[in-house]
Amino acid sequence: MAVNLRGVTTVLLPGTGSDDDFVYRAFAPALHEVGAAVVTPSPQPHRLIAGYRDELDNIARAVRPEPIAVGGVSIGAAVAAEWALAHPGGVIAVLAALPAWTGEPDAAPAALAARYSAQLLRRDGLVSATAQMQATSPRWLADELARSWLPQWPALPDAMDEAAHYVAPTTGQLEGLAVPLGVVSATDDSVHPVEVGVEWVSATPRSSLRTVTLDEIGADPSVLGRQCLAALHEADDPARRHFRG
Repeated sequence: MAVNLRGVTTVLLPGTGSDDDFVYRAFAPALHEVGAAVVTPSPQPHRLIAGYRDELDNIARAVRPEPIAVGGVSIGAAVAAEWALAHPGGVIAVLAALPAWTGEPDAAPAALAARYSAQLLRRDGLVSATAQMQATSPRWLADELARSWLPQWPALPDAMDEAAHYVAPTTGQLEGLAVPLGVVSATDDSVHPVEVGVEWVSATPRSSLRTVTLDEIGADPSVLGRQCLAALHEADDPARRHFRG
């Protein structure tokens, strides 16, 4: 039976350098349609991972004994999955958009990009680094990051370094995820490879993957939430391994 999120507090965590504004626009429209209560904590760049874990702990404590749903974008999705694995009785579902790596970051493109951005910010400062980022990124992404980077300065480089060293759930750990998992990856995103989404879904017993393109996200970020929710509802379907686009 597909998971029912009506009335369920659903906590979504932003990706590195991104913010609660983007993750809200990405997920809230679809989740509100199914009656979920959406919560999008602001990132704390001086303690990015610990801040996310604390927010999940506090929100779960506030609604206990009711379970919550968790999710997010990129590293936000990884921290949400980690928290779900550590609190099996407190989570009803996981929504993972653009997961970046599994286990150790090693040479994952997203980790390398975060390290490079941190170095650039420290060396050249926010204004110059932002201009260089805008020159090499899709217009919509450049606009999003130019907006979200500013309020996270000057702790932003520390957040990027912390993210680049974060150890995401391994395939072995993901095998123990008992709740449904909906994943969405972008087929043309070299920083968050679709292969990672396939790896997550291949490892978890109740999961499904939907795919989008970067242009679709740029045109309407809510495509992430809609496709993630569609994947979640397919998670118990025996045909889920067909990885729908």
